Amino acid sequence: MNDFDPNTTVGRRGLILKLLDAKGQVNVHELSEQFNVSEVTIRNDLTQLEHKNLLIRARGGAIKTDKVTLDMKLSDKKVKNAKEKEAIGKRAARLVEEGDTIVLDSGTTTKEVSNHLSKFKNLTVITNALNIAGPLAELEQINVIMPGGVMRKKSLSLVGSIAQNSFKNFFCDKLFIGADGIDVNLGFSTPHLEEAALNRTMLKMAKKVILVVDSSKFKKRSLAVIGQVKDIDILVTDRGITEEDKEKLLNAGVEVIITD
Repeated sequence: MNDFDPNTTVGRRGLILKLLDAKGQVNVHELSEQFNVSEVTIRNDLTQLEHKNLLIRARGGAIKTDKVTLDMKLSDKKVKNAKEKEAIGKRAARLVEEGDTIVLDSGTTTKEVSNHLSKFKNLTVITNALNIAGPLAELEQINVIMPGGVMRKKSLSLVGSIAQNSFKNFFCDKLFIGADGIDVNLGFSTPHLEEAALNRTMLKMAKKVILVVDSSKFKKRSLAVIGQVKDIDILVTDRGITEEDKEKLLNAGVEVIITD
């Protein structure tokens, strides 16, 4: 950190960004004490850095941004952390029990969950994802339900008020849901407003909520909040999760499953 002079505004802001990169989040009070300046000065620093899209302001401080509001195509998402997603999907599928009615949200990690369901003899899958419903429809022992909606081509999912109203007619044993960002203090989120609205309806209809995310999604926030950590029953992720995030999740009553 000695590349920056903490006694100058530019240097102090550079150091704040380095701290943010290392820790994932920073606190106004702690920064004020560290740099021996007022909290008003620190808040102004954070505001100016947020205007440059270098961080996201949060209560009492700021969190790191990796521009997670970018709404990527499904084909682009497949490439990112493919091995981790495959392992998460395989492990999450072990939570499904014979005779269950489950909801599979659209997404690359939930798609991996669907790839490991062929062994079941009696299963009902409700999904708004075309790329999940298609392959499952070929399995005679799996009953597939697709609510209606308007198709989002980027995610091959059905969204909108039609989809939301349809989901209100179903209850399920388990919901498997993904996210583009998760911050243990602020919740989990997605770049797309209609996806988030539909996901919030899904949360209400499920007995058990299982969030499937690879560790790269932690300490990130997208545009639209889906839910809070308290809404999650089980989280399945990979070994890249930090001990700090794991502890916070456990303290919030979330069961954390880490893939091998």
